[in-house]
Amino acid sequence: MLGFTPFKKHANKFNYIPRYYDPVKEAREERRAELRGERSEDAGREYRPGQYIRTQHAARAARRSREDNAGNMRIWKLAAVAVVAMVFIYLLYPRLTALFLGLGAAPAPTEAAAPLRTEARDGFDQSHVSDAQWQEQPIVAVPNDYTE
Repeated sequence: MLGFTPFKKHANKFNYIPRYYDPVKEAREERRAELRGERSEDAGREYRPGQYIRTQHAARAARRSREDNAGNMRIWKLAAVAVVAMVFIYLLYPRLTALFLGLGAAPAPTEAAAPLRTEARDGFDQSHVSDAQWQEQPIVAVPNDYTE
């Protein structure tokens, strides 16, 4: 009895350091025990009939509530994206296409010094006739008097 003395100030301590400590594993085990209804604070209590069922029911209801909220947020996000896409298609797309098509077209030639002609030259030059006037002109049938 070499180490025994009645006048010690504290008890003998072991200098034990665990080789491996996994906080994730411990949290997982605590969560599983909580879902089973075995919490550390309930260790001294007596079993009540249905306590595991109530605990599981509460956990399941909380999980379903979170999933429903996440689903509703997903629906709202999709609706917002659809509204933005419709606004883009309705308001901006026609303007952007007109802008890009206008950039690709050649500038219209301007004839500042050319005099306006009122009559066709030799009856063949019809550059001064608009499309609407061209369509209103009568069709002239020319007989084919070609001989060999």
